[in-house]
Amino acid sequence: MTGTDPTAIHCDQYIAHPPAAVWRALTDPGLHARWWAAGDVRPVVGHRFTLDMGPWGQQECEVLTVEPERLLRYSFAPGSLDTTITWRLSPEGSGSRLFLEHAGFDLESPLGKAAFGGMGHGWPDVLARIEPALTAAS
Repeated sequence: MTGTDPTAIHCDQYIAHPPAAVWRALTDPGLHARWWAAGDVRPVVGHRFTLDMGPWGQQECEVLTVEPERLLRYSFAPGSLDTTITWRLSPEGSGSRLFLEHAGFDLESPLGKAAFGGMGHGWPDVLARIEPALTAAS
């Protein structure tokens, strides 16, 4: 689950759709809500949005980096978790490989440690929901 940074979660998922389709899953609010969380995500640097994380509440985010169909990075839960989520897309065969890095967890705080553990186990399941959401939307 982790790479060389002990405060980051790393995982990836092959998705049998081209990068343009996976990019839509990451950046189209309606599609995003089908596989992860409702929120007004947009691929515009500086755009602020909120993700509805159900029992974990509303999480504020701000887009930090956009490279269309390649990279999307945003802050996640500033003021509480203070983490950064980075999505990186790479073509692979007739589909795409989606890489996730969720970084910046404060493992010295009880909240940071609990979130790191929970999200470390949860992210692979979240990524696995993208392909079915794209297939249902096409």
